[in-house]
Amino acid sequence: MIGIIDYGMGNLHSVSKALERMNYDYVISDSPEVLDQAKGLILPGVGSFKDAMSILNETGLTTYIKESVASGRPLLGICLGMQLLFEHSEENGLTEGLGFLKGEVIRFPGKTTTGEAYKVPHMGWNNLNIQMKSPLLATLDEGHVYFVHSYYVNTNDPKVVLASSTYDVEVPAVVGNGHVFGTQFHPEKSSDVGLTILKNYAAIVEGR
Repeated sequence: MIGIIDYGMGNLHSVSKALERMNYDYVISDSPEVLDQAKGLILPGVGSFKDAMSILNETGLTTYIKESVASGRPLLGICLGMQLLFEHSEENGLTEGLGFLKGEVIRFPGKTTTGEAYKVPHMGWNNLNIQMKSPLLATLDEGHVYFVHSYYVNTNDPKVVLASSTYDVEVPAVVGNGHVFGTQFHPEKSSDVGLTILKNYAAIVEGR
């Protein structure tokens, strides 16, 4: 079973429906006692980094998530949930994240180095360029996935970037270290490529 962490800022419906299509058991909850029934966790997210961390801290879910990861339980962050895995974000003022991965979350500049403007947020389908082998990306060589974000991860640790996409700058699209993973895009909205990633994550959870 996979536990979907409900902290009021996640796209719970689409994630849960994707797991249903895979015939995979899940539970949606904000209760550690309920989430403890699951072998692995998904941290979804839509909205502000600062607001999300405020809720996680106030509810005690920050501590719970860190203890779960320390115990060896797999964790997958999706969209904002992926950004929360990193050290901090500049969105609405500097805010500390969960700190599982090294890096910061910064806003797309909206202008190229030559001064040409481009649209922010990064929204729509974009190519997935696989950089590192990972069980999360098993059987995938490349593909297109669906993004919606105005901020992206800037990291000086290339080992955590499993796949990238280009939107003026190089965007970490899939990240991971040990049993902690994240996708900047929405796998549940990314057709066969996204469903393959979710299936691979389910296999990682079952293999724990």
